[in-house]
Amino acid sequence: MLVILLAFGLIGAMRADSSKLVNLTQGPVLGYKAQDAGVFEFYGIPYAAAPTGNDRFKEPLPAPVWTETLEAVDKEIICPQYGLLAVERMTDKTAKEDCLVANVFVPDTTTTNLPVMVMVHGGAFQSGHGSSNSPKQLVNSKRIIAVSFNYRLGPLGFLCLGTKDIPGNAGMKDQVALLRWVRENIKSFGGNPDDVTIAGCSAGGVSVDLLLLSKMARGLFHKAIVMSGANVGVFGAVVDPIKNAEDYAKNINYDQSEYSSLEEFYKNVPLEQLYSYSSVSTDLALVFSPCVERDVGQERFLDDTPVNIIKNGDYVQCPLLYGFSNMEGLFRTRFFEMWKNEMNEHFEQFLPADLEFKNEEEKREVARKIKEFYFGNKLVGNETGLNYVEYFTDTMFVYSMQRSVTLQVQSGNNHIFLFVYSFADKNSPYVPYSDVQGATHCAEARAFTDEDESTITPEYKIMKQKMREVVLDFITTGNPTPSGSSLPTWEPSDANRSPCMDFGTTIRLTGPFAEKRMRFWDEIYNKHHRQPVPPYNF
Repeated sequence: MLVILLAFGLIGAMRADSSKLVNLTQGPVLGYKAQDAGVFEFYGIPYAAAPTGNDRFKEPLPAPVWTETLEAVDKEIICPQYGLLAVERMTDKTAKEDCLVANVFVPDTTTTNLPVMVMVHGGAFQSGHGSSNSPKQLVNSKRIIAVSFNYRLGPLGFLCLGTKDIPGNAGMKDQVALLRWVRENIKSFGGNPDDVTIAGCSAGGVSVDLLLLSKMARGLFHKAIVMSGANVGVFGAVVDPIKNAEDYAKNINYDQSEYSSLEEFYKNVPLEQLYSYSSVSTDLALVFSPCVERDVGQERFLDDTPVNIIKNGDYVQCPLLYGFSNMEGLFRTRFFEMWKNEMNEHFEQFLPADLEFKNEEEKREVARKIKEFYFGNKLVGNETGLNYVEYFTDTMFVYSMQRSVTLQVQSGNNHIFLFVYSFADKNSPYVPYSDVQGATHCAEARAFTDEDESTITPEYKIMKQKMREVVLDFITTGNPTPSGSSLPTWEPSDANRSPCMDFGTTIRLTGPFAEKRMRFWDEIYNKHHRQPVPPYNF
């Protein structure tokens, strides 16, 4: 009998070691220890509720409550997105409107009041989900707790008509709701609600940079990591949300004879039809992304243009780790064969959407100037693949980030640590028709998050260790190279975008990245920048 009791006691202890029960304001949740790390995982915890029916474009609703223990193991919930709606089309994910869930990663430690990292996923505001990037190796350091989450995407998240029922920025308001949930609940997991770092890459980076500017998010975070995306770029705020809504409606079979208004159409169109269309624009604009909201008597996520907010200094000026990859434009090489001839014939169609001109003649002249700057007297083609990559590197991500740095420093933020990730090894992508390799879009984020390391090079393993060191030091101290760091001392950037830490074959502090190219775009944007406008037709 004693042996049996001891055996049951041992089994109970093993179960206790492999699971963790946490009591939230909503109810109890149970998470389990990961098999590949000393980290407790909690998946699929509802942090808010997505409204449905005629209200489906509005701000999120309060989170549900429960009395029985919620086993937090559902990794498969994602928000509706193009191509991933019907269950029969999918392999392992369940897309549904009620998709606002959080995932929490807690180290196996008795230490409490740990700093918190909140990860915002990317995907051009059209795709992705919170469990797409894993932070378990960071959390396994026992220095932080991490949170990832879903937010509404595409039309449900970013349709912006400026009405009470479709005011815009529902997806960004989901992000604010998540941060409010973290403030209320993270202490129960052992985290410090007064030490929260928000982090993201691509659309996640744009989101984090915009959260700095939103009055809704004030007091909900204390540091930020912005990668491969900026608040002042073409992705930061849609230039003309009504035109985008009209154009998209036509592509999903909007028949004006059947509906009294565009708003009625969007409120009643079936979900499958709403997500039946996707496209890639040559002018870099996204159909659905954050917008400057019209005042309809509700709390607004973004009440002015990002440039105006920064210039006015009316935003959160906290420590920022701010970086990009050196060849972001490798992200666009999949369109090289399709676009190269069109770029030679109509380069003006490839100018960023946040530029404006007096007339078509001026637009063509500026396009000629830009094409000559990047390609000289050569055609866009097999001999100029690097020029193609550099053009999209600058126009999509790097210039907008460097412009934001200048504006933020000028407005008073002296805690921006700027970096470029240029590490490349035998597994890195190539520039078309060349032997040149570089770091592609969001390579800097992949370098510190989890991935299969069984086939990576020893050099990349070392780089991942260095990037994790930098990120953990920044999250815990607000400084990426505090005393005792193995990296060179890193001073914050000035308005000239210097210094800039280069994470390449060697890690070194340098001057401005691609200074000649950035100065060129300074001239273009000083003359031709087009500010986004709020919805104006309603």
